[in-house]
Amino acid sequence: MSQRAQRGQDGGLSFVSRAPVACALALLAGACWLGGPKGVPPSQLDTQVGLAIGDPATCLILADAATGKVVYRYGSDFNCDRALPACDTPGTLTARTALGFAARGRLASCPSVPDGSRTVGWAEGRVQSTKRNLVFSAVMEGQRALPGHEMNARLYDAFQAAGL
Repeated sequence: MSQRAQRGQDGGLSFVSRAPVACALALLAGACWLGGPKGVPPSQLDTQVGLAIGDPATCLILADAATGKVVYRYGSDFNCDRALPACDTPGTLTARTALGFAARGRLASCPSVPDGSRTVGWAEGRVQSTKRNLVFSAVMEGQRALPGHEMNARLYDAFQAAGL
């Protein structure tokens, strides 16, 4: 637990835990960052995405298809901004830059390290919804990363279950 020294009224040092304050700030920041698509509780979407493709090295970004405005993100900034092999073209992509492929759709997978012990899976496309005009970009990387086709299939079900 994180602690810091603080001078008490008697001039002596006492230790105050920063963990509760840090947790409250993190929750507040997460709650304010993105509210998710209108009418869909972010916790419901978090749960469904977590069950479908949840992994410490996963990123999913949902954006309004007309404006490109990001309305939801699952995963950390690190995973969403991490440059990984594009698989189907030379070079690297991030989940944010791969969002540009969502309108036409893209599914790709490949080794992410030379020895093949880790893989990366990409899935970009339109959210199949009659209520909303959304696109998505998803990436997983690691020893157990799902291929792009599998991520896409699982996300289809997750989006339906979340009410998109």
